Amino acid sequence: MNGPQPLITNPQLLSQLSDAELQAVLLEGVSRTFALTIPQLPENLYPAVANAYLLCRIVDTIEDEISLNAEQKKRFCSEFIQIVKTGEGAQAFADELAPLLSTQTIPAEHSLIHLIPRVIAITHSLDRAQIEALACCVETMANGMPVYQALDLRAGLKTMKDMDDYCYYVAGCVGEMLAKLFCHYSPQIDAHRDELLKLSVSFGQGLQMTNILKDIWDDAQRGVCWLPQDIFTETGFNLADLTPTTNDERFRKGLEHLISIAHGHLQNALTYTQLLPRHETGIRNFCLWALGMAVLTLKKIKQNLSFNESSQVKISRNSVKATILACKLSARSNLLLSLLFNLTSQGLKTPGWQYLPESHTGQ
Repeated sequence: MNGPQPLITNPQLLSQLSDAELQAVLLEGVSRTFALTIPQLPENLYPAVANAYLLCRIVDTIEDEISLNAEQKKRFCSEFIQIVKTGEGAQAFADELAPLLSTQTIPAEHSLIHLIPRVIAITHSLDRAQIEALACCVETMANGMPVYQALDLRAGLKTMKDMDDYCYYVAGCVGEMLAKLFCHYSPQIDAHRDELLKLSVSFGQGLQMTNILKDIWDDAQRGVCWLPQDIFTETGFNLADLTPTTNDERFRKGLEHLISIAHGHLQNALTYTQLLPRHETGIRNFCLWALGMAVLTLKKIKQNLSFNESSQVKISRNSVKATILACKLSARSNLLLSLLFNLTSQGLKTPGWQYLPESHTGQ
């Protein structure tokens, strides 16, 4: 608490830090999970992945800002795409956006928006292939996310396909970008490029679906639902009836189906990780820690389908520590990883129920 916290609210002090220090402090401020996992990556990958996360967080901040209307969000997203691609216009963009942020946006994100010029300068200090991977991801995300601003989401998304699309725009495209960066980093990884790109979308969706399921009730408080109605039509529940006080077996049955789908995506995430060279323990741990925490979260949701607050299914710090230790001990062994995954994810799959998502790779 004595490190980045006092700094994060002071853009002037932040601007005096080195690039590496700045990205580390900003990451700690906007995402403790990624501040934990990204430093596990090899030295040649860390700057690009840290920068990528900050760029995506800028898009998220624009999308989540309550003071901006849908048209403003669309314009800012469109302008940001060009800034990431060209490296130009960052200061004017930050100067216009920063004063519009409300107090609901956390202080770390206020600082991040103020420091967009510096973040973009770091982006354009990377090599060409890395810049292209980051720009492609930002373009996909910034073009896709505003579509959902215009939707009435009180009754959820219409179909599972709609949920797939949403997850692709907010997480699947990030998975693709990471796969591209890993392939660029290592010819040995690049040998599996096509398979990794396909699996990376599923990896991203598994993590995003886990977050959606965990945050159902927080979202419901805001009058938003990211669940797909067609899954619940099968169980006889109408998502338009969903409220923070809902207690309905038909709803819980639909949740079980979604948990099973998320489990299938996380199974693909394991396959993805096992395709990475065994000696690349840093990259493997980066993937495994996120995968392990997602599995444990799904497990808590499955064991407590009647939960009504996200805090009730949040994994403990001890669980996080245990996940990290287990991953470190088994990172080099595909057999141990399979055994660990099967053991911890036992009971997550709904027997006799399967959903096969469409591929988004190459969108």
